[in-house]
Amino acid sequence: MIDCTTIDDAGLREALGQQARALGFDCAGVTGPDAIAQAAQHFRDFLAAGSHGDMEWLADRPERRADPRGLWPDVRSVIMLGVNYGPDRNPLDILAQRTRGAISVYAQGDDYHDLIKKRLKALARWLVAAQGCEVKVFVDTAAVMEKPLAQSAGLGWQGKHTNLVSREFGSWLFLGAIFTTLELPRDTADVDHCGSCQACLDICPTSAFPAPYKLDARRCISYLTIENKGPIPHEFRKAIGNRIYGCDDCLAVCPWNKFAQAGRETKLAARDELRAPALADLARLDDSAFRARFTKSPVKRIGRDRFVRNVLIAIGNSGDAALAFEAERLLDDASPLVRGAAAWALSQLMGRETFEARAADALNAEPDETVRAEWRMASTAV
Repeated sequence: MIDCTTIDDAGLREALGQQARALGFDCAGVTGPDAIAQAAQHFRDFLAAGSHGDMEWLADRPERRADPRGLWPDVRSVIMLGVNYGPDRNPLDILAQRTRGAISVYAQGDDYHDLIKKRLKALARWLVAAQGCEVKVFVDTAAVMEKPLAQSAGLGWQGKHTNLVSREFGSWLFLGAIFTTLELPRDTADVDHCGSCQACLDICPTSAFPAPYKLDARRCISYLTIENKGPIPHEFRKAIGNRIYGCDDCLAVCPWNKFAQAGRETKLAARDELRAPALADLARLDDSAFRARFTKSPVKRIGRDRFVRNVLIAIGNSGDAALAFEAERLLDDASPLVRGAAAWALSQLMGRETFEARAADALNAEPDETVRAEWRMASTAV
């Protein structure tokens, strides 16, 4: 424990960085609550365009997100912390393995929320003990604009894909924040180093970036496979490929990743069974098996039905006729969401005549109108 009860502001700032590193953070910076006015306007434009889709929590009391003082009027400094979760292999390689599912790098290990929040609380306790201040900690679940604040604190910059990019860690940083009543020396904001590069925009399978630095979440595969609760729109299903939870394309292609390094936190490291899981195995998960497989994983929060929906889209894109058996078995699933995705998967793997015969039987037997609509649409697309 570093004693900082008798040192000046500059010494406190240095001690804060040392204590953060001792607790397992890879980078730390300080900014003020008044530092993100420009980002706040971008956020309002994002909401006005409807680009947040069904994520109504983003639009709920936007003034709290646009200015940290809207969340806590007493905040005087914002401490931004980063934990590196860099992968030990290229996340794009899995996309060629069409019978296996691609899970976003951040979700292949334990849930980062739990690990980072514990560290934030430990650092906050140290700061309170040393200075007698008030603090609040946040990690990705409150109305905090972490990425603009992180740029203002010098941790990196928001690239053209709107995610944070670090010269030291590339695209792979989990972020957390400590709000405090202390007046701390502020770090210098980082500047944009993207230059003319637009690799992240060009690689996006669903064209989710209408312009550099602008994201339409409604077209983003991460949104479609995680936040979206209903059927995945037909126009995006082919482009999703075998991505069954999130998408790393725009992160993985960033040239700044050549300076990145694999994360050192073992709890965030990829579990072997989540690196390239077989789609056939995942399609057989019932609710209890799903929960057991994804214990402590961010994947668990979307529930079994949405997850199997994603798996069925990947099965439909696999080109492997042997997987048609898995889709056909799920036509009797209790979830209409799963049954509808199974119908589409079969339309991609069966011959036209076979599928049309199967669809005729299903239309007579299926009780749910949404699923019947899936069958009709699939029949026209075969």
